[in-house]
Amino acid sequence: MNADELRAMSGAELDGELLSLREEQFRLRMQKRTGQLRQTHLPERNRRAIARLKTIAAERAAAPGEAEG
Repeated sequence: MNADELRAMSGAELDGELLSLREEQFRLRMQKRTGQLRQTHLPERNRRAIARLKTIAAERAAAPGEAEG
């Protein structure tokens, strides 16, 4: 999901997406530790998606009047 799509989401949708990404991060971490993870690029991709989402949330917190909509 790119930044423009995330910016179009509401706050509740962002929270749900963050929860989903955190759950996926946990599953990927467990797969890696048990040796089941074949696509080794997925944890890094997931980590960057979480960072992207948190950045957008921080932007909204810094300018609460502008982000509503």
